[in-house]
Amino acid sequence: MSETKFKDIARQIEQRIDTGVYQPNAKLPPHRELAAELETTPATISKAYKLLAEINRVESFVGRGTFVVGESQLNQAIQPADNDTEFNFSILQPYVSQNLASLRTAYQKASMTFTPELLAYTDHSGHLPHRKAGAIWAQRYGLKSASTNNVLLTNGAQHALSLLIETLTQPGDVIAVEALTYPGILAIASLAGRQVIGVDMDDDGLIPSALEDVLNSHKPKLVIAIPSHQNPTGITMPMQRRQAIAIIIENSSAYLVEDDIYGFLNEDTLPAICHWLPEKGIHISGLSKAISPAMRCGFVVAPDHLLPVLNAHIRANIWLASPLNFIVAEQLINSGEAFSMAEAQRDIAKQRQAIASKILGAMISESDGYHVWVTLPAHWQQERFVMEAKQRDLIVTSGSYFSAGDSSPNCVRLSLMSIKNNDALTQGLQALKALLESHEVSLAPF
Repeated sequence: MSETKFKDIARQIEQRIDTGVYQPNAKLPPHRELAAELETTPATISKAYKLLAEINRVESFVGRGTFVVGESQLNQAIQPADNDTEFNFSILQPYVSQNLASLRTAYQKASMTFTPELLAYTDHSGHLPHRKAGAIWAQRYGLKSASTNNVLLTNGAQHALSLLIETLTQPGDVIAVEALTYPGILAIASLAGRQVIGVDMDDDGLIPSALEDVLNSHKPKLVIAIPSHQNPTGITMPMQRRQAIAIIIENSSAYLVEDDIYGFLNEDTLPAICHWLPEKGIHISGLSKAISPAMRCGFVVAPDHLLPVLNAHIRANIWLASPLNFIVAEQLINSGEAFSMAEAQRDIAKQRQAIASKILGAMISESDGYHVWVTLPAHWQQERFVMEAKQRDLIVTSGSYFSAGDSSPNCVRLSLMSIKNNDALTQGLQALKALLESHEVSLAPF
């Protein structure tokens, strides 16, 4: 092979990117397919892709392929509303109006308790009363081992995920995730240079045998799972599946990161998977989904032997999570009001799930969380549907943004909680139903 051939191939690919043949975020052809087209070898294509990755024109993911660098997929998956006429089904958050008055009162009350000590630096990730409140929150929703000594405070669950990936893995390491997972995990892994491999799922979540296969073949350093009201599928792992996953992790070299931010939505408390993994499980919970996205209060419960290095990384990056929000969180948790707020959000979610079920019926997954997973009719392709919905002021999220593998089911995710009221939700869902059933579209076929 000529020493310059792969560079010539790279220039051809780059020209296709520049001229729009390969669009931003588009998946490039597999090595063998492009090699056949350009009359070269897969090894040459691999070297060309690697060269383009070094200059940030493409990025590659284990099990997913190579993509043109473009706008963050997280930005596309979660879109702020452009105007008041839109029905934004893309933002997965609590119904913020529900807690507005209580939060105003709570922040005003908290301001009267500010002391020099609480507003100063501390030796740990946060002040002791705030870590104690985090332990109470985690205990309430399934992790009885949480205590003041093993809780770390972060600026929300997203910060916690980033902290754990940066601390417990190195560039090039493999992270195992659910085959369909939260795009924020994929975004963090991509920015950090970690490789992601998807683990197959069934109606109970991660498939134990599939997880074993991935652990044996890819040797991931971390396994990240969302056990309750999984994003995007809505699946909640039953206790037996949680125990099975714990046994497999225990017998591997990987740590489990349990992203349990939706555990409060369970009608009956389920034990966290980390309950069975005292030395190998790291548990994440927080208040952003239960109370307000503005409350960047994340709680990480980690094994004792990991606490020093995690604390060191927190200090090196942010020193400590801002105490202001945690002063409010402590008061709300200790008074019990935080749990009442979470319960109210669960009730609203049930009401909205009932509305969605009545309108969309068999097209949606059975769920009782904040969102539904919609299987598109055969005549719709997910990206085309998303674009056509946008034309009608309906903002939905393509299933492709959640895929940790080469392909994704022909689905979209709908958040039910960011719509301003039930009447607007009904109107938006009816418009979506009409679009789902329609064969007439305004966009040209892809």
